[in-house]
Amino acid sequence: MATLQDYRDERLRKLAELRELGVDPYPAKSNRTHFTNDVVEKFAELEGQTVTVAGRVMGIRKFGKLAFLVLRDKTGQVQLFFHAPDVAETDGPAGVIGMKQLPLLDTGDFVEATGEVIRTKTGEISVGVRTLRLLTKSLRPLPSELTDKEQRLRRRYVDMNVNADVKQRFIRRSKFWQATRDYLNRHHFVEVNVPVLEHTTGGADANPFVTHMDALDQDFYLRISHELPLKRLLGAGFEKVYDIGPRFRNENYSDEHLPEHVAMEWYWAYANWQDGMKFQEGLFTHVLQEAFGTLQFTVNGFEVDMSKDWEVWDYATVIKDRYGIDVYDSSLDDVKKALADNKLEVEKTENRARGIDKLWKNIRKDVIGPVWLINTPKFISPLAKTSSEDDRVVERFQAVIAGSELSNGFSELNDPIDQLNRFTEQQGMRDAGDDEAMMLDIDYIEMLEYGMPPACGLGFSERVFWVFEGVSAREGVPFPQLRHEVDETTRAVYPDVKL
Repeated sequence: MATLQDYRDERLRKLAELRELGVDPYPAKSNRTHFTNDVVEKFAELEGQTVTVAGRVMGIRKFGKLAFLVLRDKTGQVQLFFHAPDVAETDGPAGVIGMKQLPLLDTGDFVEATGEVIRTKTGEISVGVRTLRLLTKSLRPLPSELTDKEQRLRRRYVDMNVNADVKQRFIRRSKFWQATRDYLNRHHFVEVNVPVLEHTTGGADANPFVTHMDALDQDFYLRISHELPLKRLLGAGFEKVYDIGPRFRNENYSDEHLPEHVAMEWYWAYANWQDGMKFQEGLFTHVLQEAFGTLQFTVNGFEVDMSKDWEVWDYATVIKDRYGIDVYDSSLDDVKKALADNKLEVEKTENRARGIDKLWKNIRKDVIGPVWLINTPKFISPLAKTSSEDDRVVERFQAVIAGSELSNGFSELNDPIDQLNRFTEQQGMRDAGDDEAMMLDIDYIEMLEYGMPPACGLGFSERVFWVFEGVSAREGVPFPQLRHEVDETTRAVYPDVKL
């Protein structure tokens, strides 16, 4: 049975023969005039006309003076039909491959074909090739199928070639973020890209990655959130601002979390949390319709209708109804008992805020939604503004859909003294061993002392896409991080390379 190295050796032999013929197997230029889908869908218009198509060879058949290639590009595929007397002879300097040299081509190669749009005797819409140019000689054959998850994730470029649905997923992912950007721009938000490297990172409960900048001889953190730099822009005079880009949280992998992922945050001056909820409902509707073409989804067994009115749930009421705990008047022991009674983990460093949050998440996993969770206790939300109606809660609104929290919004805290007190409390938790507690950011406090207008802000990650796409986090990104490995086949192919 032939091995990958056998196939590669044969293709290297063909590569050498092509070079001997004077053919450049990796030219820089192509002259495509039409996509394959144009030829098929606009056949009536293009029949008899000369076109140039380009793409990857997916199949080769040769019968004497006749040959057939299947050519695929991003739009689809079309048949290339060769009749020996009509095909140009091999011309090395021009990169042209004639009929006699077709055996030097393999599936996976990229070619350019020029010829007349025809329908063959069997009725197949085709390009009747006059000239064929080699654009790229491939050295490894694409597999006919790829189902092994590890191999799929490690070689996504192969996965997307073999499994067309995976490629389409990332086209939808692109539409998802483009629709997000379009909606925000249409509502007069300004996109500003804020730094990834930060002296002090904040805006979320997460353990950051640490790196070192040689030029300054100082450690920096990879951002865990876009929040604090964007709110600095509110202090700078921007009234509607957002950023879309990666953020980094040094935590474990799960079906819902990745250490690196794309997220979006918007901030809106002179708006409050109720303005934000209404705006975000419109954003969700627009983005999901544009990316998926529907507002009805089946997600993890939930039937979710995003066209219906959102429910609004009160945090304390939900916890009280489920566990009998008053979130404002309960001890850490009460919370630990509720965790244990519900078979939830009780950590040595457990504190009351984290414990109550775990109890909520145990409820959340069964919520269909769409639901807005409001009136979060202040001790759980250190960056949100206190409610004018109840000083125990903050003006926070969380979107809960199909068992997941899919966005998080606030009336933003802009009182510098209140914010400093909350930062100090968080720093105390951090000093006591809570690596996910927020750092004290004194520069941010200084900005607030210069003045930041009242504002609403909201963030969501690409987990929104993963949930509605119905895939895990790793399946939902094109190139997930994996432990570095080099397989034995590759080591055998490159015996002289240190890997």
